[in-house]
Amino acid sequence: MRKAFCYMTMRKKIFITGATSGVGLILTKRLNMDGHEVWATGRNLEVLDELNRLGVHPIQADLTEEQSYSKLFHEMGTPDTIIHCAGVGTFAYLTDLEEKDMIQMMNVNVTAPMLLTKHFAEKMKKRGSGHFIFIASQAGKVATPKASVYAASKHAILGFANAIRMELREFGIQVTTINPGPIDTPFLDLADRTGTYRGKLSKHLLHPQKVVASIIRTIDHPVREVDLPSYMSLTSKLYAVFPKSVETLGKGFFNKK
Repeated sequence: MRKAFCYMTMRKKIFITGATSGVGLILTKRLNMDGHEVWATGRNLEVLDELNRLGVHPIQADLTEEQSYSKLFHEMGTPDTIIHCAGVGTFAYLTDLEEKDMIQMMNVNVTAPMLLTKHFAEKMKKRGSGHFIFIASQAGKVATPKASVYAASKHAILGFANAIRMELREFGIQVTTINPGPIDTPFLDLADRTGTYRGKLSKHLLHPQKVVASIIRTIDHPVREVDLPSYMSLTSKLYAVFPKSVETLGKGFFNKK
């Protein structure tokens, strides 16, 4: 009886964006299996239907369109934890990027999570608790060729998270950034239209289950940030002190033709 009581007190209402693919999908299924009340958005309707059958609460909403937010807010209420997993990327030299891809990266990776966070932060402040988790990227700390706009979007979300962490702390609201390196998910294949990155990065790819495990630990024990793999924190610190050296060494990382 004691165990059941403890389990129920740990149950949370969790909202996940980008829940129909990659890390977001694995995380959604895992948290649902663990007994949390999981709400999810994503672009793949078939996957949303599958999640619904598993007991997840799916909401069809285009997060780049502000008018779709009212339905989301009305149906879901205010979660305990919000995990911003949705993200898009196109890896190409700046002069080869299409403007529509640049705009989409900024809308999905930056504007949408900012607007969602603003709404929910107002509700959480009144309640006196909450937790925002942003799936950022090491690209937001150390940029590389062919990732200019993607890196800019992740740099923006890191700056946003760092600022609101200070603003919301006094209201009992936690803010965490998860900063992974490249992850072995379909995102990489969609972002790389040359088809060469996966082979070049094969030794450095993170297993998505490792990222999911780190997110779940953070839900129970909030921290400021998590760098994955852990040695990446050293890379970002070196970059802050020796930017020219790190840029010289890292220039070829995404530079394969």
